[in-house]
Amino acid sequence: MSRHHYHHYYGFAESQWKLFNREQPRRVKPLLYIYRVLLTGIHLMQTGEVEANLVHLNELFKLPYIPDLIARKLAGPEQSALQDDNLSFHQREYERLLDELLQASQRSSLPEGPTEKDKHALDDLLIRLRMQKERVSSKS
Repeated sequence: MSRHHYHHYYGFAESQWKLFNREQPRRVKPLLYIYRVLLTGIHLMQTGEVEANLVHLNELFKLPYIPDLIARKLAGPEQSALQDDNLSFHQREYERLLDELLQASQRSSLPEGPTEKDKHALDDLLIRLRMQKERVSSKS
């Protein structure tokens, strides 16, 4: 893991926000997805660990609107449409969390990028997996 992962989470959140804004009507599920991406990225920058479960993440971040959004998603499609008057709130939260992600990446104790040792270990893993796949394919 490295601070470079910040770019992934930031860019992914931006692309999901654009898709969310194109929806009519806008729905809770894609909005929850955006929050999950942002909170996962912030948590990664703070701890070096990937936690993608939004319920677990919100136990740490304590965003008061997340449980209601989850309940609405679970209640079914008739409850999943967002009212336009809530959009400005979620726009501000999205922007605030993007900024928090940036700040978390700047304060992170994670290395800037993968070390040479990490790159070699990954290369070795990929080679072993490819060789294993070839052995399995040749037996078929």
